[in-house]
Amino acid sequence: MDDKPMKILIIEDDINDCNKFIDCAKSRNDIEIVAVTDSDITGLKYVQTKSPEGIVLDLELNNSTTGNTDSLEFLSNLKKLRLKYEPIVIVTTHVNSKRTYEILHRNGVDLILYKDHPNYSSNLVLNHFINLRQIPVEVAKGGSVEDIIKESEEKISDCINHELELIGITSNLKGRKYIHDAILYLIQNEDSDLNVIKYLTTIHKKSATTVTNGIQNAIYHAWRTSAIEDLTKYYTARVNYETGIPTTMEFLYYYRDKVKKMI
Repeated sequence: MDDKPMKILIIEDDINDCNKFIDCAKSRNDIEIVAVTDSDITGLKYVQTKSPEGIVLDLELNNSTTGNTDSLEFLSNLKKLRLKYEPIVIVTTHVNSKRTYEILHRNGVDLILYKDHPNYSSNLVLNHFINLRQIPVEVAKGGSVEDIIKESEEKISDCINHELELIGITSNLKGRKYIHDAILYLIQNEDSDLNVIKYLTTIHKKSATTVTNGIQNAIYHAWRTSAIEDLTKYYTARVNYETGIPTTMEFLYYYRDKVKKMI
């Protein structure tokens, strides 16, 4: 595993998105943003001068300060550079089209992330770079990058489910799915501006009250029915003195931190 910060080039015409990547990278020690541009032509120059290991490429460069900009042209010209290494390319886009995705993959894109997905964030994009960096090149080029990432997410999901089972939050409880998805979201999106309850209401199409009550009821169920020995063994954080039960956010952040240490 490479201990040096991963060098990333950002090709993006949305200044707010650029700033989010920069701010996120500043809070990490495994990522270094080496250059930011809204031009495919300037991006190619940076590839040659900065040698980035990873490239964030916005598919829709509609507001470039250099005029007409073409992300697909960038990918085509990137191949023509005949670099001694192959940078990891992650495309971010508002387009949700199978045909477009197929074209991008044929042009050497390693991963495509849909910007309008509620789970999307700059931190998630950077996390994927770190994950892809650890995949051997021969495996990554075998066309199974998404499968590998999916497998990684499944391991995290299994870990969350196992931990919840240990304290009696079983799969038959209505709030179990909310808790699982909340913990997974918090692990993958530490810098997200989207409140976790808001995220859950979006993906489950339920009201904030329904989601919050479901989570609280599942936690209450565990503390009412599970053996105190199990609770103190598997939930080691301090519990609210007055109620004897952790609050929703205390519970979710505890398991976010616990699972992160286990994966």
